[in-house]
Amino acid sequence: MKIEEYLKSLPENIVSGEDVQLPDRSFREIFNFVNLGKNDIFYHLGCGNGRGIMLSLKEYNVKKAVGIDNNPDKIKQAKEILNQNSLSGELICENIQNADISEATVILFWFTNEEIINHMMNKFKDLKQGTKIITIWGPLPDCLPEKVEFPYIINQIPFKKANSLQEQLLEIFGVKCVSFVTAWEFAERYTKAISTPEIGNDRFLTIIQTLVIWINARNLGISCGDKIPESIQTYIDIMKTHFDIDFEHLLK
Repeated sequence: MKIEEYLKSLPENIVSGEDVQLPDRSFREIFNFVNLGKNDIFYHLGCGNGRGIMLSLKEYNVKKAVGIDNNPDKIKQAKEILNQNSLSGELICENIQNADISEATVILFWFTNEEIINHMMNKFKDLKQGTKIITIWGPLPDCLPEKVEFPYIINQIPFKKANSLQEQLLEIFGVKCVSFVTAWEFAERYTKAISTPEIGNDRFLTIIQTLVIWINARNLGISCGDKIPESIQTYIDIMKTHFDIDFEHLLK
């Protein structure tokens, strides 16, 4: 089957990231990266079980922390975690598109749904100057990042516009062209950021992400060299032979 068909065969909540809970170490990496501190008002859009809200209050002493999620069970879990730690944060059960985020100085925003992203971009543009928006893996549309420590990306208000997708991706990867080594390194960083010790298929996910990164780079004309690297072809063959997942059709 084609890679797109394989992804569609997965449960929707896995593909969308709805049930992906970042480990505490990843929250700490993000908060250190953005230099979160006592003067910040931190918003976590899609806060899940509230671990990020708890850590921002307990370890980074933010002025205020607000978690927003449209899943009432997640909000209930988040409230329990704050209560267990004797912390006071604001937890709101609603769709983030309807939320007032105007007071935020730092926002964690990790969504893949294009409709949600496009709607939120209009809200982000109205935020006060200097507000930082952190995404994971994917950049905000048409924007150049302020700072990158992949897979974590900071955009800052006012946004810096990217002239092309090629310019945007090369800025994120910090290279002149994307090689197999670059694709593997960045795929591995992403896998480690979202994985927990219980997950046993890290390498499988890394291979898929590596192929996606390199093939997209090649189709955009920013891969290194004209030929398909031997390692890329080997992994394409492994995916086809052993897992019946086809990437060949993506090679334009």
